[in-house]
This record gives sequence, C-alpha cells and structure tokens, in this order.
Amino acid sequence: MTAHFPFDNSYARLPVRFFTEQPPVPVSRPGLVAVNRPLADELGITLPEDPQEIAAIFAGNALPPGAAPLAQVYAGHQFGGWVPQLGDGRAILLGEVVNRTGTRRDIQLKGAGRTPYSRMGDGRAWLGPVLREYVVSEAMHALGIPTTRALAAVTTGEIVLREGRALPGAIITRVAASHIRIGTFQFFAAHKDVAALDALTRHTIARHYPEADGPLGLLRAVIGAQAHLIAAWMGVGFIHGVMNTDNVSIAGETIDYGPCAFMDAYAADKVFSSIDQFGRYAYANQPNVAVWNLAQLATALLPLMPDREAAVKTFTEEINAFPERFNAAWHRTLARKLGLTAQREGDVALAFDLLAIMERGQADFTRTFRALSLPNPGTAGAGFRQRDVFPPWFDRWQARLAQDGRSAAARRAAMQAVNPAFIPRNHRIEQVIDAAVAGDFAPFRRLTRILATPYADQPEHAAYQNGPAPEEEVTRTFCGT
Repeated sequence: MTAHFPFDNSYARLPVRFFTEQPPVPVSRPGLVAVNRPLADELGITLPEDPQEIAAIFAGNALPPGAAPLAQVYAGHQFGGWVPQLGDGRAILLGEVVNRTGTRRDIQLKGAGRTPYSRMGDGRAWLGPVLREYVVSEAMHALGIPTTRALAAVTTGEIVLREGRALPGAIITRVAASHIRIGTFQFFAAHKDVAALDALTRHTIARHYPEADGPLGLLRAVIGAQAHLIAAWMGVGFIHGVMNTDNVSIAGETIDYGPCAFMDAYAADKVFSSIDQFGRYAYANQPNVAVWNLAQLATALLPLMPDREAAVKTFTEEINAFPERFNAAWHRTLARKLGLTAQREGDVALAFDLLAIMERGQADFTRTFRALSLPNPGTAGAGFRQRDVFPPWFDRWQARLAQDGRSAAARRAAMQAVNPAFIPRNHRIEQVIDAAVAGDFAPFRRLTRILATPYADQPEHAAYQNGPAPEEEVTRTFCGT
C-alpha cells in the first residue's frame, strides 16, 4: 500500500526567506517504535501495514508524495537573552495535511538531521527525549490541554553523542496546528523586513484566527490563547521548563517538550529544568513569563502599525490586561477542581489556602485533588506530612459545598472529570526511557495506554498514581539537544 498524506503546503508558498528547502537526512537503519494510527486516521493519512515501510517514512528515508520539506527560520529570547537567528536546527517540516473536515495540521520530523540553523548541533535526537515528548504530548492531549501531538516514533540505528555518552538515535513525528512562534515574528521584525512581517501576520490570521482584525486583533487572540493554556498547565501541575519566545506557539498549543515535568509534591517555586538555574520558568512564574513573552510579540508587531505612538499605548493596554484574563481562567480552573459551581466571594481564597497548606504539608498535587473527588474526600488529608493543617481547611470546603446545593454524586463526577488520576510522573518516564535504551519498549507502551484515559480510575494500574519513592525522585530534567 502506498502512503497517502493529504498535503496542502501553505507555509511553503510563503517567500523563500521564511525557510530553507531541505529534505531530511536519511538514517542507516530505521525501526518503528510507535505509530499513532487513530491520529493518522483523524488527519486523513493512509499508512502501509508494513512496519518497515512506516519506519522509512517517519525516519525521512522515504518522503510521501506531495511533501515539501523545509526548515523554518525564527529568532527568540532564550532565558531573556536575545538570539537573532535560531530556526529548525534538527527538525524538518514535511508539509501540512488538510483532513476531510478542513482541519490543517503540520507534519514535522524532529531529529531529522542538520540544517542551516543547527549552529553547533548534530541535528539529531536521542531516544530519551523522543519518548518523553511522545508520552507527555499524548498525555496532555488526553488531559484536554492544547498541545502538539505525536504521530510516530522511530529509532535510527545510529548513535547520538550527548555529554560523552553514546545513545540510541531516534526521530519523533510531531503534529501541530502550526510551528509559527513568537520568535518567527521577532526574526522578521529584527531584520526590519516589514513585507515579510506583514505576510506572516496575514498568513497567521488566516490560519489560526480568521476573526482577528489585523495585528491588534492577532495580539488579542494570542493573549487569550496563552491565558487559557497556562491556566490549563497549572491545573495539572505542569511546568514547561523552557518558555523561551521561540518555544511559544502562536496557535496557543503546548510545544517543544524539552525539560518539562509534572510536580509531585506541590511547591509554587518548583523547577526541574537543569538549565533554569534561577527559577525563571518555575511553576508559579509561568504567567509572569507569558506577559514578558507576549510583550515581545507586541514589539515585533509594531512596525505594521501606521501610528506607532498610538499603537504602543494600545498594545501596552492589551499586554497589561493579560493578568486579568489569566486570573479569570485560573480561578475557573481551581473552582472546577474543587467542585464549585457559580463563583462566590471567598472561593479564590479557599483555593489558594489549599495550595498553601499543600505546600506546607508537602502534599502531592495530583493525588490531593483526586482524593477530594472520591466518595470519602477526607482521606486527602492522609497525604499531608503535617496532618493538622488539613482538617480546618476541609471543614471550610465542606461548608462551601453545602451552599451549592449540588448532590455529592454530581459533584464527584464533575471533579473526577477535571482532576486526573494519572499524569506522566517523572520517575515513570525515566523508567520507560531506561527500559527502552536497554531494548524493552513494553513499559513505554503500557504507560502510553494508561495515560490515554487519565480521568478513569483504572484500579489495575493504581500503582501508577503514586509519587516516587525517595530513591526514584527526579529533581532535574534535561533538554536532550
């Protein structure tokens, strides 16, 4: 069977200074690790049955008809420092598919070899980060959080050197609404290329926000999307780890799963990324970083405005409105997690007080909220190292629930729909990676299946709800480049 991808490559029709046309660099011995056939069906993609043929496609050895492979150029602020040219240093966009309902998605191979934007890199990925991105991105989708998706993972049969270690090479096929980033706009603004900036803005509006009216409308739409996204992240204890402007999707999706992690014990200042030495991208600082990043987008859009002085004032007002938009989304998220219906005075304080005692009691973020959604919610207190901090809060919460007049069964069902039983815990991901490097992919497949239904109890997999034992705890995550 010949593979069929319903390609319609609109980004490739933009001016050539937006990218470099380049095919993936073939690998020596591709092997299929996983293929997401339900996602392929959703995208209108037809794949052969032979695993080796599938592996050849997703390794970049056999391009499907209609592909227009290219590496995109962009710039960005990395940990606040300006880098004037970045770009796809190890990724190749095969093209865009449009399914039967008109949904357009990018198909990108990550780890596909050197490009003009690789700088000192080898353009490859090793197996660990590929499996991490596959597991976490698909888990985020199952959790209902806007995200890129994983279509396939393959091994390359080649060795990748990282920090003096010889590691198995791999490639992930990533699906995204697009790979346009804040850094894409920054690149053209920095080059004072107003024509390209205008073309990019028009393309982005047509693709993602057709209701937006010009650059101001685009900025407003992106601000709203980011407010919703980061509130959703925080609702499941997710820490992106590297919120550089080149890692912020204009489409409002979670993108670039590098040193990301999910919290076990709640701590507002939690950091996992090995390269985030000063906590710039800590859990509770993510909304503040979003404001900073969005201000860079606003700055990049200014050259398109006829009256710069008036635009600075208007754009500043829009950026300054982000905290209100984020707080509204975050407070709704917390209210739903606590089973509250219409918000009342004191609800926000009730939620924040729970987070405060969770931090003092070193309580597990996910297990605490899930326990509150069970028939005997008082057992949530068992997870606190300081047991005395929980009962007074619990009594306040029970009194507040009584004001809603909703049945306990209805409340439990609503809470269990937003408080997952299962998340991609860091120690489980490390176990998956270690096993895969040793040649055993069964733990990867098991974890992926469990995380596909994160809100279901799955009693046969109850052990996967647990946090790590002391010797299993992961305190640092790594980018993998």
